[in-house]
Amino acid sequence: MPNRVEKAKKKLKRPLTYAEKILYAHLFETQTLETFGRGKDYVDFAPDRVAMQDATAQMALLQFMNSGKETTSVPSTVHCDHLIQAHIDGKTDLSTSFNVNREVFDFLESVSNKYGIGFWKPGAGIIHQVVLENYAFPGGMMIGTDSHTPNAGGLGMIAIGVGGADAVDVMAGMPWELKMPKLIGVKLTGKLNGWTAPKDIILKVAGILTVKGGTGAIVEYFGEGAESLSATGKGTICNMGAEVGATTSIFAYDDSMERYLQATGRAEVAEMAKELKDVLSPDPEVYENPEKYYDQLIEINLSELEPHINGPFTPDLATPVSEMKKVAEKNGWPLDVSVGLIGSCTNSSYEDISRASSIAKQAVDKGLKVKSEFTITPGSEQVRYTIERDGYINTFEQMGGKVFANACGPCIGQWARPGAEKNEKNTIVHSFNRNFSKRNDGNPNTHAFVTSPELVTALAISGRLDFNPIEDTLVNDKGEKVKLDPPTGFELPVNGFEVKDAGYQAPAKDGSQVNVSVEPDSKRLQLLEPFAAWNGKNISGAKLLIKALGKCTTDHISMAGPWLRFRGHLDNISNNLLIGAVNAFNNESNKVKNQLTGEYGEVPAVQRDYKANNIPTVIVGDHNYGEGSSREHAAMEPRHLGVKAVIVKSFARIHETNLKKQGMLGLTFANEADYDLIQENDTFNFVDLESFAPEKQLTVEVVHADGSKDAIKLNHTYNAQQIEWFKAGSALNLIRKQNI
Repeated sequence: MPNRVEKAKKKLKRPLTYAEKILYAHLFETQTLETFGRGKDYVDFAPDRVAMQDATAQMALLQFMNSGKETTSVPSTVHCDHLIQAHIDGKTDLSTSFNVNREVFDFLESVSNKYGIGFWKPGAGIIHQVVLENYAFPGGMMIGTDSHTPNAGGLGMIAIGVGGADAVDVMAGMPWELKMPKLIGVKLTGKLNGWTAPKDIILKVAGILTVKGGTGAIVEYFGEGAESLSATGKGTICNMGAEVGATTSIFAYDDSMERYLQATGRAEVAEMAKELKDVLSPDPEVYENPEKYYDQLIEINLSELEPHINGPFTPDLATPVSEMKKVAEKNGWPLDVSVGLIGSCTNSSYEDISRASSIAKQAVDKGLKVKSEFTITPGSEQVRYTIERDGYINTFEQMGGKVFANACGPCIGQWARPGAEKNEKNTIVHSFNRNFSKRNDGNPNTHAFVTSPELVTALAISGRLDFNPIEDTLVNDKGEKVKLDPPTGFELPVNGFEVKDAGYQAPAKDGSQVNVSVEPDSKRLQLLEPFAAWNGKNISGAKLLIKALGKCTTDHISMAGPWLRFRGHLDNISNNLLIGAVNAFNNESNKVKNQLTGEYGEVPAVQRDYKANNIPTVIVGDHNYGEGSSREHAAMEPRHLGVKAVIVKSFARIHETNLKKQGMLGLTFANEADYDLIQENDTFNFVDLESFAPEKQLTVEVVHADGSKDAIKLNHTYNAQQIEWFKAGSALNLIRKQNI
């Protein structure tokens, strides 16, 4: 790494930020070292490893099975964390999941065995926490099939969320392509104190940048304030950077990372990193004049930072705790907190749990009756075992808390919440990362707010969203007014981490004899057929499937929750295509006009009718289309059902890439106002697709029902290689040709 960094500095003739050092040190062997334009040039990289969670691993590995490779080219792991539904308690829910999802778990285990992939069994923990504890390392680069992969930035690693097709590229030994990111610097001064936690830093940043302000950029944190944070606190901040659309987030190597590496059994890695500390941080000149080296600079004084509560319905609506009473009343948000939930991949470290437990202990000691339901979701079996040993789980249970399985659970909609089907208006507070409508419990009227585990605990004790523990008092069982003291905790367990069975299973030494079977009549798994190549002609006569209004996340395009069970069956899961998107012509969800019949129907059903009649279709969308999860199903479903193009005002990064990988056209209006020209009965004719080329606009003729026409110019970001994906029908089709 030092040699590669030095070569890059000579080529660029300037000092480098930490993110740049890692990027330039991971160029693919065939990639020429150049002064790449940020936000402009596509670059081929060679990541060190791949991680996949069970919901996305199914489709990624089904694709990898078609790659022609006998084993993965880089270390790879599968983590079973998404398919465990939170309902009763950890042990019961885990047992239920084993029974319900055995077919999928057996498939993932056998594929992992066959292709040399490490397998983390159900109950082992959430992918990002397990990666931080076992695999993340300073100066490394990894990709993961989950949007919160950047969690590993807490250990100084560039870790990027991708779709499964990108993972297939890397596992197959191919270059991984990424547009050279822009750089946003966040200078942290001062030190956190009182009720303020690392979570409040990213909640503040989300309020500044919004959900799309980090798109196409790496957020790099530095300064004295950064060095005062724990490694897991840094991980929390990097994890939730996905909520501002950032490619990833990162901190330079420091003493807190060294302590964490040593505590998790990686002292040798810590020693190696210590020797390269100058390489694993920005050059001194960057610290001295950051405005010269970052495309955008944000400064936050941690000593003055106030605890924040973000939401509802979007993670960037940031409200300081002191203002929540006024803001909530103004907006009519329900003030009674029905449930407080702590844990998740974002906030389930030992430090998080110990600090939250200190608040819970006060409730018990001071005679306070908890007003809200309270749940805990440990991030890994190692954390769960250690916090149980140290008495924290007992403290939570004394407070009335319930411990769910070491899995994603309520964070991703895997929460069988009693009464949620009634769609009653209510408020929940959690320490997760994402809070879109229906995200946690399927209820569109659940107002979900994101905050730190400490504040979640305090709000659950008070039962009120407008409770400010810094100022307010509570009445205990003796009628006395009592005040909660600021949280205290431990960065790392004093007696070390401990676990009986971490849940890891190494792959077979020789996978050639392992048989991976998928039953032809399975409802959960379906072997993939290659998508058809482009016929080389202009697409004409395409009908409008839907014009989506406003926010259209991957949750709207391909819902999670109960649909997770079909993540390995492309045809079955395609029955949720865009059922959550709002139709711009009637403001309703899952109700679009079928131009063949003139009747309205559910989006998947209407699209299947078009497909049966060999009629191509187009989806039209608004800003930041595809925001949220990395799930490539949101790209594969429309591709499978016959949609040819997605035309929007702007894309979220991962979704745009996923569309390209699956051989679809992801295009943006050259003039955003042209979105308003699209009418319900429109037909689309692409007039110059036959000359599809990089940096050349495309033109689509939009024919309206009255015979009038509009010629609309469309921009795209396809380079020559990506156009070859489109021509071949998908990126995987090209890989298979090269490997067979």
